[in-house]
Amino acid sequence: MLVRAVEARPLRSLGWLAEELGPGLTSVIGPNGTGKTNLLEALYFALTGRSFRTGDRRELIPFGEGLARAEATVATPDGTIHKFVSSISRSDGRRVLLDGSAAQPADLVRSRPAIAVFSPDRLVLVKGPPAERRAHLDAFVGARRPARADLRRRFGQALAQRNALLSRVASGRSSPTDLDAWDLALAEAAAPLIAARGEAAAELAPLFAALAAELGLGDATLSYSPRIDGGVAAIEGALRERRESDLKLGRTGTGPHLDELRIDSGGRSLRRYGSQGQQRIALLALLFAEREALLVARGAPPLMLLDDVMSELDPEHRELLAARLEGDGQALISAADDDAVPERARRQLIRMPAAARRVEAAAA
Repeated sequence: MLVRAVEARPLRSLGWLAEELGPGLTSVIGPNGTGKTNLLEALYFALTGRSFRTGDRRELIPFGEGLARAEATVATPDGTIHKFVSSISRSDGRRVLLDGSAAQPADLVRSRPAIAVFSPDRLVLVKGPPAERRAHLDAFVGARRPARADLRRRFGQALAQRNALLSRVASGRSSPTDLDAWDLALAEAAAPLIAARGEAAAELAPLFAALAAELGLGDATLSYSPRIDGGVAAIEGALRERRESDLKLGRTGTGPHLDELRIDSGGRSLRRYGSQGQQRIALLALLFAEREALLVARGAPPLMLLDDVMSELDPEHRELLAARLEGDGQALISAADDDAVPERARRQLIRMPAAARRVEAAAA
């Protein structure tokens, strides 16, 4: 799938911007403050209904405006054209439309390419808490095998039900034996999620190590570390053993909601001991490992949105990165000036803020 066009009208600093997009690599170049990141965010918002920079979508609304809106046009391999529209309003909240009708997240995923985002804010994936890495791994699980996309949600629902029952038992409103059924239900939801995460991490690990080494980070490893390693019976048994502790704690104290995706170099956690440069390379290696896995498995690499990706890479590694992005699929990278990207990455250009001025002039 390819994104043919993106529009922002308005979104953050973008009053009204419209750009056609081609396959392969496109560079978005302009001085700081001209809206490069906002353009990438507009495309992500249009396709997903979310922002990759903030959990509060109202931050996308420009000062003095009541609405932020973004649109994207996607062409599927069979020639079908889909129109994505996402908006956030101070008065009416969020709307996400696919071909003119309200859409659920699963509808959007089926009709657009998978998306991988690199931005300085996304370094939280490497240096932030385990929850960030779990969510990212689960998203890859769903992109790699769409039939597994619901595993995280189903586990979350079972976990919420068991935690609610723990609270009722602790307050004397329910019997401890009522937990038997929810121990089993939680175990049945947890086991396939743990297995899917482990399989995904094992698939990504050799790709991650090779790509990290190519970008200058040697001896890098990726591994999934579950709290409980086993099937339904093992998980149910662990929950029963922890029942008294969970009742005192007021929540479930073991399970895949506490697992870790380890990102290490030389046997040391990059979260704790890595420099920012090493963490940036690890994030890039992870995103490109996922790209390679999706390309091999499904013949469809993700759309890559790479914000300020070149700033801490030397010329040799910039060239390597650009060469990888030139192949199948589609990618947008942002940079402050032409010198920040290799010549091969400047064959398709969007210059900021000239693009915004051109569209505004046409509208007038």
